[in-house]
Amino acid sequence: MAVVAFALELISMAAVKEPTYSVIQRDGAFELREYGPRVVAETRVDLDWDDAGSEGFRRLAGYIFGKNKGRAKIAMTAPVGQRTAPAGGAKIAMTAPVAQRRAGSAWTVAFTMPEGETLGTLPEPEDSRVVLRALPKVRVAVVRFRGRWTAENMNERTEALRAWAAVRGVAVSGDAEVNRYDPPWIPWFLRRNEIWLTAESGAPQP
Repeated sequence: MAVVAFALELISMAAVKEPTYSVIQRDGAFELREYGPRVVAETRVDLDWDDAGSEGFRRLAGYIFGKNKGRAKIAMTAPVGQRTAPAGGAKIAMTAPVAQRRAGSAWTVAFTMPEGETLGTLPEPEDSRVVLRALPKVRVAVVRFRGRWTAENMNERTEALRAWAAVRGVAVSGDAEVNRYDPPWIPWFLRRNEIWLTAESGAPQP
């Protein structure tokens, strides 16, 4: 029964909420966006790209599905993000995407918490490898694409995004963040993915 319940929870990911943002520039698959302050749950994983995404997702899913000291569930949002970087409980709504970013030789995987949640309202993770972090308002250059979650796709789209930003006069910095909006059982050719690069404060105004 526990396995069935967990599977049903994951199926609900297909309809999770996303953090709100404003579009400053749009050019086909490329956008310059502005996101307001938000809170993420993130974890650092010392594995390769594919294994880091899977392990990070497992830890973070455990947190929002009840592995926290508030004994509550948290609604899920999208996307799940991944970037590079140096027992039952509360259930938290999940949002999309899931983010993944490089952290030195490791990866940081993050879930965005639902809008309105703060560090003061969210339950503390039971897993010490999961941490909550408040993010300030930020502008990001974005490219959308369909396809597999591979390092090759990430690198190819990142270079295309950097080239677009340069042409549009958008100064970007830092490592790329890969954001995934769909669960793994969605066919690869239907998956919505995005690459984000942080835009510096001098980026064009609306």
